[in-house]
Amino acid sequence: MSEQQHLLSRLDTLESEAEIRRVISQYMHLCDDLRSEDSVTQIGQLFTCNAEWAGIGELYAERLGNYKGRAAIEAMMRKYVTHPAHFRINTHYLSSEFIYLNEINEATGRWKMLQLSTFNNGQSHLNGAELIIEFRRENNIWLINHFTTRNLFSRPIDYWHSPSGLPIPETKRA
Repeated sequence: MSEQQHLLSRLDTLESEAEIRRVISQYMHLCDDLRSEDSVTQIGQLFTCNAEWAGIGELYAERLGNYKGRAAIEAMMRKYVTHPAHFRINTHYLSSEFIYLNEINEATGRWKMLQLSTFNNGQSHLNGAELIIEFRRENNIWLINHFTTRNLFSRPIDYWHSPSGLPIPETKRA
């Protein structure tokens, strides 16, 4: 491999990793505000036509299920689009990122995810999960091909948002 080919390969790796980050970030952003058919369609567009979305492990395999194909994934997401909205607050935070390009057009990503939710019924929940996601590049666009989420912990909590004032240290002015 020539030096130029090596540099182009490294550039492709860096650009691919950045695009994969954008895809998973957009997916989480759309899941945070899952209130419309448009959000469902946009989520579907992040997946390959034959993608699979799966909850795995003791809790998530049963509760979340397994969906094959973009249409099935969109149908699953559509269940959350209700009036009033299923989620009053829903936020996803990703950390401990690992992205590996397996092939020229295939990659695997792994993240730890923290999800904080308050539901329509007023109950709040904290979930931690591990995401392992396989990506495929189709027509120069990185898409999710196989999405798995495995519960690490799950617990109800009292509430998330408090109208109480934020405690801030007093500052002395000269």
